[in-house]
Amino acid sequence: MRLDAMNQNMGCTLMAAGAAAVLLLVLLIGWPQYRVYSQRLAGEAALAEAQSSRQVAILEARAKKESATQLAEAEVIRARGAAQANAILQNSLGGPEGYLRYLQIQALESSKASLIYVPTEAGLPITESRRIKQPAEAGD
Repeated sequence: MRLDAMNQNMGCTLMAAGAAAVLLLVLLIGWPQYRVYSQRLAGEAALAEAQSSRQVAILEARAKKESATQLAEAEVIRARGAAQANAILQNSLGGPEGYLRYLQIQALESSKASLIYVPTEAGLPITESRRIKQPAEAGD
């Protein structure tokens, strides 16, 4: 019986050693192939992410370009409207000089200044020399 048990133990040991050898052989062959496969998948994922980021950047740039174009068109339309309004006002006020007088009056009305200098025909302001008190002369 002892020989039988010994043979059985020896068979189990040989079987376990054989299984370990097969497992080691599979591991030595399979591990490098798994690493190559894993790195290839990681590379493909990085490439897909880079392409996606590039597409997002292109779409954002297109959106900014369209936005800038629309803003520029709106500014041109606003400027044309302002120019037409100014031309209508200018023509109704008798030309450019009448329009400038109108703008001057508007500025004076909105001003909260207590002292306003009005230009004369020569373009020079009238000074207020009378407001400044003259010192009494020595003989007076």
